[in-house]
Amino acid sequence: MNNTSASQITLFQALLPVGFLVVFLATNVFIYGDGALGGAHQFVLLMCAAIAGIIGSRLELSYQSMLDAVAHNIQSITTALLILLFVGSLAGTWLLSGIIPAMIYYGLQIIHPNVFLPACVILCAVVSVMTGSSWSTTATIGIALIGIGKVLGIPVGMVAGAVISGAYFGDKLSPLSDTTNLAPAMAGTNLFVHIRYMTYTTVPTIVMTLIVFSIISMTQSVSGTTDVNALLTDIEGHFNISLWLFLVPATLIMLIVKKTPPLVALLIGTLLGALCAIIYQPNLVLEVSGASQFTVTSAYQGVINAMTTDIRIQTNNALLNDLFTSGGMQGMLGTIWLVICAMVFGGVMDAIGALQRISRWLLTMARTQFQLIASTVASCITVNITVSDQYLAILLPGKMYRQPFNEQQLAPENLSRTLEDAGTVTSALVPWNTCGAYHSGVLGVGVGEYFIYAIFNWLSPIVTLAYAFLNIKIRQLIK
Repeated sequence: MNNTSASQITLFQALLPVGFLVVFLATNVFIYGDGALGGAHQFVLLMCAAIAGIIGSRLELSYQSMLDAVAHNIQSITTALLILLFVGSLAGTWLLSGIIPAMIYYGLQIIHPNVFLPACVILCAVVSVMTGSSWSTTATIGIALIGIGKVLGIPVGMVAGAVISGAYFGDKLSPLSDTTNLAPAMAGTNLFVHIRYMTYTTVPTIVMTLIVFSIISMTQSVSGTTDVNALLTDIEGHFNISLWLFLVPATLIMLIVKKTPPLVALLIGTLLGALCAIIYQPNLVLEVSGASQFTVTSAYQGVINAMTTDIRIQTNNALLNDLFTSGGMQGMLGTIWLVICAMVFGGVMDAIGALQRISRWLLTMARTQFQLIASTVASCITVNITVSDQYLAILLPGKMYRQPFNEQQLAPENLSRTLEDAGTVTSALVPWNTCGAYHSGVLGVGVGEYFIYAIFNWLSPIVTLAYAFLNIKIRQLIK
């Protein structure tokens, strides 16, 4: 990137692609509704990247420099894209093996409908704290909870919001989480000091979230309770349900806790699911393979089909038919397409200096401690929207605000907490962000459907702003 040219960008030029993006995305939602993720949003991201590129060319930035920035951006999410593919294959083998149906089967008997939503929050919070990953949480227990919620007749947006709220509680507080380690590193504080200080805002936020979901659960009319016994019978009739199947998700959680690389853990989880499918569900493997006789070849074909393509387990119940479907790796390609287009837009915006210019503008408005923290929150959310990456939403504001926080005599844990309260959690609320696209794709629920119910995620930055405004737990530097 030509830094001399990029530094000449005006605020209007920097905001122009963002303005076009907001207008076009709003138009897509109005015209296409949930179908906007089918391609309309992707094209708009590329078109707005072209607008940013035109601005860059007027600043005398070379086409190659902008393309290099895009390439770097896409390279940075290589692991995330591979994780999406492996999650698709894992979901396929876990369906075929009966793991997900078993979770639904036992979950329907254990979780009472009147406490289902707060139970979702708590279960996902526990798993996420153990694993340090919101992505792993939604890809495992999250999928099963969505299925249980559908059976009970609870809107999927509510269930997805509860799942994501719990998942991000753990993602913020777990010492195993990459963002929990990244935020204090950028702010210049200790990991455990950061975690302790973050509990001041995170615990009240999750408590408020649980209260809201408890009220919703008590007022929610559950239509599926009368059909539960029939559904359990149908599940038993098509799957060999066994508690031994839970060894697979338990193994996956243990691998993640032991800090096994995510791709390795997901591959092992996928292969164990395939093995369980052959052992426990040979008839379904044969059905998916399309063969007439169970052989080594048909078994291989059945599990490979489950990993890679769309499979449907047909039962006598229409609801279960809708639940027992998986797109495999193929089903994740739409999400990957969206993420790549978002990275193109973010890369060009970074190359032309637009992100830096917007951040400098926000910083000029930070004259008091509250304004400084509010500016940090705004920067994190802006980066999540424009660059579409959770890590950059921590890295860029972390670099930019470290010195101003020090000048305002604010302890670095104030900055690290703000980065997590605004950068980590809001990533799931942006449809084209890597996190928003991931959770939407894995759970099969649009961001627009779960946005209002992801209470923990949008409430976190509000709570941190309230603490700053009221001067609650704002630690000063010790002189």
